[in-house]
Amino acid sequence: MSTNMTNGQALMQLLQGYGIDTVFGMPGVHTLEYYRGIADTEMNHVMFRHEQGGGFMADGYARITGKPAVCCVITGPGVTNIATAVGNAYADSQPMLVIASTNASEDLGAGRGRLHEITDQRASIAPLTAFSQTIMHSNSIPSAVSRAFEVFANSRPRPVHLELPIDKIAEAAEFAAEASPLAGRPMPSPESIERAAALCKGAERPVIIAGGGVVEAGDAILSVAEKLGAAVLLTTAAKGAIDWDHPLNAGSGLSSPLVHDFIGEADLVIAVGTELSETDTWVPGFLPINGKLIRIDIDVENLSRDLAPDAAVLGDGGAALSMLADALPAAANGRGFGDGKAIAALRKAVINEAMEGDKAKKHAKVLDAIRAAVPENGWLITDATQPGYMANTYYPTSTPRSYTHPSGYCTLGSAMPSAIGARLGAPDRPGVTLAGDAGFLFTVQELATGVDEGVSLPIILWNNDGLGQIRDDMIEKDIKPIGVSPRNPDYKALAKAFGAEAVEPDSLDSLTGAMRDGFTAGRPVLIQVREDADYLN
Repeated sequence: MSTNMTNGQALMQLLQGYGIDTVFGMPGVHTLEYYRGIADTEMNHVMFRHEQGGGFMADGYARITGKPAVCCVITGPGVTNIATAVGNAYADSQPMLVIASTNASEDLGAGRGRLHEITDQRASIAPLTAFSQTIMHSNSIPSAVSRAFEVFANSRPRPVHLELPIDKIAEAAEFAAEASPLAGRPMPSPESIERAAALCKGAERPVIIAGGGVVEAGDAILSVAEKLGAAVLLTTAAKGAIDWDHPLNAGSGLSSPLVHDFIGEADLVIAVGTELSETDTWVPGFLPINGKLIRIDIDVENLSRDLAPDAAVLGDGGAALSMLADALPAAANGRGFGDGKAIAALRKAVINEAMEGDKAKKHAKVLDAIRAAVPENGWLITDATQPGYMANTYYPTSTPRSYTHPSGYCTLGSAMPSAIGARLGAPDRPGVTLAGDAGFLFTVQELATGVDEGVSLPIILWNNDGLGQIRDDMIEKDIKPIGVSPRNPDYKALAKAFGAEAVEPDSLDSLTGAMRDGFTAGRPVLIQVREDADYLN
């Protein structure tokens, strides 16, 4: 079947059919036919200033909305520039589709020195994706796109990279630009639920560790927790899944030795929607699980990686928890941790531990000021910076997809462009981003994108004049600090040069007020908070 569209045009029509409303991109000589297609759709195009920043925008869009995000990049440097952001999304299981061009089909692998040439471009990004495909035939486009959206909707959502040779992008499309129906999320087998339910019988110290795979399944988490009297520990990716003040919510302090000891004393651990990674727990080796272990995950590899389970449930985490709750007897009635006293004591101890030290107290003051400004439906996106690390444990939220941190890849510079993408994806939800001075410079150019798009975004710039965490680590290990105190620019002048606003509050109240003003400013607002500010002492 031949159409009156090129493959590039038809591909963009197809993406719109799958519900894509925004494309983050920068046009180049190899992607013009993609842009002919974008112009023919109702999708919004957001021009980033660097592919890494654009990838972070897509990542943030996905994290806050839960919807797949699309980037369009050129051959060669477009792909390698975006790779860091793709890795960020891969590590934290976010649905991102990267549409790229590659050299003409007769030039692939030839090493002729063509413009933007990589002899095997697909191989350069494939390890950071759920799958990567070079599409050589028009009629392969629908199946590749359908496969990508199946990954996003019905398995562990990770980035996908699709590329077309530049000659194929311009060829006549031989497919109808119509989205295919998706299969639906896989449901657990009744037999696996029965085995899990049997292991729950008689548990006296049950614990649920809930990860990002069930961030939107709070009711299902609590349906099991309340029947068992189980303490619920949330990974950073799952913050907000259940009410922060629920008596069974043991918090998000999985990195605390106090929590490790608590888990070690559990006679039953249910790990759902989490790979129990190093960046979830920060334990040497693996979590000290001494009781029975039930693992529930949509990713089959997570069911036995590192810690072999006593029962494994493959399928949608929320559905599995609902089925498990139905298979359990009546409510706990005080069994387990049902009275909440032990959980409240643990949470208090973990927060007190996190507050130790003068710097931590400063971080807490800033996070309290942010919490006072952000409405319940709002969000906070943090960067790899010391107050961001503390926020993983300390910052309270009761709303799913209201807090995110680059946990797995720990990528400096992701927060500000991620927040731009989040604001564009969820314009009715105000949000704040928190970045350190060093990381902010990685992607500072995306302030221009925020200004162009009229994004109302308060940006808390935590300025400790360098790589504060690494500097502290060097001092602790008796290493002479090297390369951790670079010269900083005048950040307020820099922000204003991009057309953003810039302020430096003189009190915690004015910090909260500046954020509230920033929610409706019509452009980004840089709010500099110096670590040595008098009001933090």
